[in-house]
Amino acid sequence: MLRAVVTGSVWSTKRIDGLPNGAFLEVEVGTEGDGSGTRLVAFDVLGSGLGEHVLVAQGSVAAAWFPGTPPPVDALIIGSVDGPPPGA
Repeated sequence: MLRAVVTGSVWSTKRIDGLPNGAFLEVEVGTEGDGSGTRLVAFDVLGSGLGEHVLVAQGSVAAAWFPGTPPPVDALIIGSVDGPPPGA
């Protein structure tokens, strides 16, 4: 699981059949969204917004969350981080 910051939306006017409702968001992993981290596209079913800190699952775990035949999703936003970790 990765902690990331939402840095933008990825607009896709064409999508394959079987992909559930949701948005493609660009997230930055490993920083506080300052542009120096690794960026990837994650599928979002939670309605996350720009600048939001999120948790991302990757690989088969991300695709297996969906019922039925898993869609070709390699990164899935699975949670929103409410604040800094205790003691930070």
